[in-house]
Amino acid sequence: MDIVLLGSGNVATHLAKALVAKGENIVQVYSQNLNNAQHLANEVDAEAISSYADLVSTADLYIISVKDDAIDEVAAKLSGVNGLVAHTSGTTDINVLSRHGLKCGVFYPLQTFSKGKSISFENIPLCIEADSKDNLSQLEHLANKLTNSVYMLDGAKRKVLHLTAVFACNFPNHLYALAAQILNINNLEFDIIRPLIAETADKVMTNMPVDVQTGPAVRNDQNTINEHLNMLSSLPALQDIYQTLSNSIKITHK
Repeated sequence: MDIVLLGSGNVATHLAKALVAKGENIVQVYSQNLNNAQHLANEVDAEAISSYADLVSTADLYIISVKDDAIDEVAAKLSGVNGLVAHTSGTTDINVLSRHGLKCGVFYPLQTFSKGKSISFENIPLCIEADSKDNLSQLEHLANKLTNSVYMLDGAKRKVLHLTAVFACNFPNHLYALAAQILNINNLEFDIIRPLIAETADKVMTNMPVDVQTGPAVRNDQNTINEHLNMLSSLPALQDIYQTLSNSIKITHK
């Protein structure tokens, strides 16, 4: 399959490498920043472009992997292409593509990606959607090459999934950052809590989170909670987060 990748960020980078590893042909990589396009193109033996005028029109698949609010703008530039166009967003409806008269679909990998960290696609859930059975079949065939977990989800369910990903991934990572801030203020290293983070994540691989909750809030240990809140008196924003999350845990386990 000849594929054009529109975007050169984290998702685009990992997806491009995974596709090439499975024998797919990345023809072009587009980015507004030619240096960014060239960097990724070099890794997957593709042509780097920064102008839509240079876009080939005969590829089988065009994958739009840009920030959500730029998808419509990119799709508007693809009216002359013959192939299937799919975006990789968890929250953007498929009609952002169909309204431009494109054969369209969604190819959304549910995972957190960082350019500097390798990751295998084999067990990453790939959520797909398309405007016709034939186009869905094409995306399903490609998805099955990359992963053992392919889900056909409409836009509404995909948005719910993306929302839960924010709770399960983005928010905890921000809490790690806040924990690192507290440690740093008190001249302690972040490495000391890495084993705790790893064990917490490992538990939910075989248990439901509600069944393995620990800490002062689930025990209703108000003395410890009050002491922690006092320790955060110079950090009122963190104090509010601590109180809100503690109250949520108490309500959940009431």
